[in-house]
Amino acid sequence: MMINKIRYVQRECSDRQKINNFLKSSRVGVLAMNDENLPYAVPLNYVWCHDSIFFHGAGSGRKELILSKEPDACFTVFEEFGTVLDPMPCHADTAYMSVMLFGKVQRVIDFEESATIMDQLVEKYTPGYYKKGLSAKMMEKYRSDVDGNPVSVFRLNPSDITAKENVVDDDELFESGDQL
Repeated sequence: MMINKIRYVQRECSDRQKINNFLKSSRVGVLAMNDENLPYAVPLNYVWCHDSIFFHGAGSGRKELILSKEPDACFTVFEEFGTVLDPMPCHADTAYMSVMLFGKVQRVIDFEESATIMDQLVEKYTPGYYKKGLSAKMMEKYRSDVDGNPVSVFRLNPSDITAKENVVDDDELFESGDQL
């Protein structure tokens, strides 16, 4: 997969620890796929572990179908922190962090690994709520009430990662009521 490098190099973030922390703490990312020459992007809950993005879904549907035919994808995680003020309206800007991960998406077929990933997803979104983790046996036997299919767990092991940020002090951000 041929990836364009970041053009606005002043905004490039190459701090691996900062990128890892951002991916671990953010709650939603957008998976972009190619559906027969049409883009298809869907927001997802995910977990970042073992230098990969993991997400899950029903064992059927458009995402499942697209990935079975075209596994190349991009996963984007971003957060906007506010609008950066400037006396010149054309120079107003946005404070943000964004990470794009490019690679092939693969279904996790090992039930033990699927259970481990699902446990991490559950703990990320409902920390401390469930006392007992998921087992490989449960992952193998569980079927969705929606479509009768097993849950699919996917891994995007990135071949390329790009990150950008615009970091500013809080006093540079617009607050309601600010005026020149």
